[in-house]
Amino acid sequence: MAEPEPWLRGTLTEVDAVKRQILHALELALEDCDRWCAPLTTAQMNTRPAGIASVGFHLRHIARSLDRLLTYAEARPLSPTQLEVFRSELDSPQPAAATLAEFRTGIASATERIRAFAPNTYEDPRTVGRQHLPTTVGGLLVHCAEHTQRHIGQAVTTAQVVTRQP
Repeated sequence: MAEPEPWLRGTLTEVDAVKRQILHALELALEDCDRWCAPLTTAQMNTRPAGIASVGFHLRHIARSLDRLLTYAEARPLSPTQLEVFRSELDSPQPAAATLAEFRTGIASATERIRAFAPNTYEDPRTVGRQHLPTTVGGLLVHCAEHTQRHIGQAVTTAQVVTRQP
């Protein structure tokens, strides 16, 4: 019998329920990456079947977007480096090992940063992007989970496609 998903394992009970689910979503993304994406070759990691985004793009995008979203949640502006890497995500193929390392480091960093938020800040207002679109700390944290899950799902599907190509 397979182990249940992270949110059903009774772990992370030291953190509040909202933060726990966000952290479990990141943990599940890491497990999905290890199962489906880690075995890929560099060529498979960077393949764009039918012109769609590569597995490598999705993994880099997850790590880098978590950094950006958490920067907004921390009420800080994005740095020039964050903006530069944002513009290069789609067009920066890397060796598979480097992509996987960036993904794992991004998840680990996001986990630490998410743990630092106090539940009483979830309603604190924040803004996103140049247009300063309104949200809250809680909105940004929840979006970290949902955005990560959306992209890891796309990475897993693309990984399955590229491993079945001749």
